[in-house]
Amino acid sequence: MSVILVFLLVIAGFAGWWLSHQRLMTKPWLEQGVIGDAVGMEGSALPTAKIGLGVFLAVVGCLFALFASAYFMRMALSDWQPLPVPRLLWFNTGVLVLSSIALQCASVAARKGQIATVRLGLATAGLTALAFLIGQLIAWRDLTADGYLLASNPANSFFYLITGMHGLHILGGLVGLGRTIAGAWNGARPERLCLSVELCAMYWHFLLFVWLGIFALLNGWAAAFIDICRQLLT
Repeated sequence: MSVILVFLLVIAGFAGWWLSHQRLMTKPWLEQGVIGDAVGMEGSALPTAKIGLGVFLAVVGCLFALFASAYFMRMALSDWQPLPVPRLLWFNTGVLVLSSIALQCASVAARKGQIATVRLGLATAGLTALAFLIGQLIAWRDLTADGYLLASNPANSFFYLITGMHGLHILGGLVGLGRTIAGAWNGARPERLCLSVELCAMYWHFLLFVWLGIFALLNGWAAAFIDICRQLLT
C-alpha cells in the first residue's frame, strides 16, 4: 500500500505541474482584447486530446503501481529468488532516454515551425524506441538461455510480466508515433502536427518515468528507498 501511495503522490505532483502550464488558472473575464480572441485562446489552451491522454496515463500509472505493490508483497515470501538484472537493461534505459529527448526536441521544433527538425526528431525517436524493444527481447532471450524461465520462480514471472507490459505500451506508442511521422512527411497542418508531436512526447516522457521506476524496482533500489521512508516515519 505504501508503494501505491508514493507512486500516486509522484503522479499527482507531475499532473499538478503539467496542469499549471495549461492556463487552467487564467481568468478570461480579466483578459484584454477582443472577446472572441480570448475565448479562442481558452478553448485551445487544453485540447480534449491532452485531457484524454492525461486520464489514460493516470490509469496506466495506477496499473503499474499495483504491479509494484504486488511485487513488494510477493518478494517477502520465502520462495522468492531474485534473478540477476541483465546489464543490457542499462543500455536499453539510455536508448529510451534518447528517444524521449528526441521527441522533446521535435515538440519544441514543431512549435517553431521547423519541419526538418521535427522529422529528424520523430525518426530518431522511432528508431531508438525500436532499439529499446529489440534490446528487451535480447535480454529476455539471454535470461531464458541461462535457465531463468517464466514459470521457474515468482521473481522470474514478475520480471517478464512487468517488462512485457511496459514493452506493449511502447509498441502501442509506436503506432501513434508512426501516424505522426506520416503526417510530418505528408504535409499535415502545423497546428495538428504540433498537437500530435506534443501528445507523443507526453506519452514517451511518461513511459520513460515508468521504466525508470521499473528499473529501480528490479535492481532493488526501490525497496531500499521504501525501507528508508518507513524508518523516517517510525
